[in-house]
Amino acid sequence: MLDTAMRKYVRWVDAFNYGLGRVIMFGIFVLMGILLISSINKTFFTPTLWTLEMAQFVMVGYYILGGPFAMQMGANVRMDLLYGELTPRKKAWTDSFTVLFLIAYLGVLLWGGIDSTIYSFQYGGERSPSAWRPYLWPIKTIMCAGIFLMLLQAISELFKDILFIRTGTPVRHQNEEQGDAL
Repeated sequence: MLDTAMRKYVRWVDAFNYGLGRVIMFGIFVLMGILLISSINKTFFTPTLWTLEMAQFVMVGYYILGGPFAMQMGANVRMDLLYGELTPRKKAWTDSFTVLFLIAYLGVLLWGGIDSTIYSFQYGGERSPSAWRPYLWPIKTIMCAGIFLMLLQAISELFKDILFIRTGTPVRHQNEEQGDAL
């Protein structure tokens, strides 16, 4: 019963973060477009106020919303000094222990992010101190959503490790192109 619930959770979270990650990866082209506009305007026309800060906002969204996809695909950086020599079962034990620290960190980060986002809505809306002065609540909301999705993905990774320890069968995200199911 518990195994079934964990498998359903993993399937749902992995599918959502996989789909979102595949869409967000094209955000790099949005970032390139903004930087191209900035370069052209600085070279040939009057420099714009909004391009640098908008590029930073797009980069934050690209990074934070792509994080769960990167975690799911195993694209995160690891210290393989000792970890690489472990058996798959010992790796699962190690991962299930260390992911608890990540979950705690993301929980605190989300708490602070929500508090900061609420502050941005108060007092008429917090604005950037730059010359462009955009409202900060949109990017803070995106950051909170990304941290929340990363937290869900970290829990999914924990469940995958627990299921592997219990059954000996790896549980990984399977997408439609592979034709496999969880």
